[in-house]
Amino acid sequence: MGEDAASGAAAKGPLPSGAADSGAADSVAAVARLPSAPGPRSLKPLGMLREVRDQPLRLFLDCAERYGDVTRLRFANRIAHVVRGPANIQHVLQTHSRNYGKQTRGFQKLRLVLGQGLLTSEGDFWLRQRRIAQPAFHKTRIAGFAFEMVRAAEESGVRLAEPARTGVVVDVAAEMMRLALQIVSRTLFSSDVSGDADRIGAALSTLLRQANHRMRRVFDVPLSIPTPANRRFLLARRTLDTLVLQLIADRRKAGGEAPDLLGMLMSARDEETGEAMTDRQLRDEAMTILLAGHETTAVALSWTWMLLSQHPAEARALHAELAQVLAGRAPSLADLPRLPRTRAVIEESMRLYPPAWIIGRSVVEDDALSGYRIPARSLVILSTYAAHRDPRIFENPEAFDPERFLRRPEAQLPRFAYFPFGGGPRICIGNAFALMEAQLVLAHLAQRFRLDLVPGHRVDPEPSITLRPRHGMRMTVHAR
Repeated sequence: MGEDAASGAAAKGPLPSGAADSGAADSVAAVARLPSAPGPRSLKPLGMLREVRDQPLRLFLDCAERYGDVTRLRFANRIAHVVRGPANIQHVLQTHSRNYGKQTRGFQKLRLVLGQGLLTSEGDFWLRQRRIAQPAFHKTRIAGFAFEMVRAAEESGVRLAEPARTGVVVDVAAEMMRLALQIVSRTLFSSDVSGDADRIGAALSTLLRQANHRMRRVFDVPLSIPTPANRRFLLARRTLDTLVLQLIADRRKAGGEAPDLLGMLMSARDEETGEAMTDRQLRDEAMTILLAGHETTAVALSWTWMLLSQHPAEARALHAELAQVLAGRAPSLADLPRLPRTRAVIEESMRLYPPAWIIGRSVVEDDALSGYRIPARSLVILSTYAAHRDPRIFENPEAFDPERFLRRPEAQLPRFAYFPFGGGPRICIGNAFALMEAQLVLAHLAQRFRLDLVPGHRVDPEPSITLRPRHGMRMTVHAR
């Protein structure tokens, strides 16, 4: 879409949905008269289902390049719209968020793992849970976890010192998963489960892998049927349930508030009703934090190391900042405002490889985006991966250029042009936690090591629940 067409779409803007005044009927009638969005016409019975399953990143980029900010796709008997453009994304995630729910296949399968946590719940129940949980994620409380983040980074440095000495190749993606799981386990549960980190990681990997397979299948086998895959899924879920529920029971017996996220959630009360979370609600929130709190940060760090390896000038600039500010010592929370390039490297990495690469919503009532009708019961797909490559906003969008966030900080970008943590009322509650963790880990390890991608190692994004590197991240470690 050219600039004139893009400007015209933005000028029309999304039409209001669900109007409650006397013009509601006229608004509904106006939406009904709008044209359907353009898109590829497939005569195959499953429509574009194979393309979205096999090559979703390529498909969503092609949609934006060929059809503009709204593309209509058919997946079997379901209509979906791939949506781009800050005004449209703000409409879906913020101004009309109540019209865009989470009754999608992806969230249905995630609920098998996470239950009704903040990521998967909706409506009044979600609002109540958010009110209860919000104080635990206040920036002053999150700041108290910086020490544990740096301590885990130091332990990762000890593990990396051996391959730095011997030249053994390391899967840095696996190491970042281990590091991030240590951090989330300690900040969620204190040190209670430090000895179970491997068991927790294996169970989470099994659940995520199975949930992803279920999302991609046309027909799913109910969990009640004892197939080998279902038995593995149920065993992994039971492992985590037993661990989390036992921790909750032990905390209730001990009384008092522990200085970790679980303790904060247990002591929190709804400011309107005074109610606390039940054990089941605590379990669902703990599972959500375990998944979101380690998977996304580990993925972001893995891509960051790869990009720095491919761009040695950017790596040198980062190291120069760290040397000037830290001079070899471990970073602290107080150092982060003095490390703008370190933050920019993380932000640019998440622009190119956003861990949450897709946001799906189900449409409640007919609506309009960019002058096209968006019918009720259809799907809306916000491709963070494609939106972050919008050439109208990001010059040379495929380039790794942390300077762009120094020249034009995120706060100066159009709203919802950059949204690695989502946006609106459903923005990730742990975004400050994740960004602080990524900066502290990068600042500590980048001072000690240079990580080089193994020549010939295939680097392919795997669009699963998160945007993992499909073949891991095989790198050599060099001590600085």
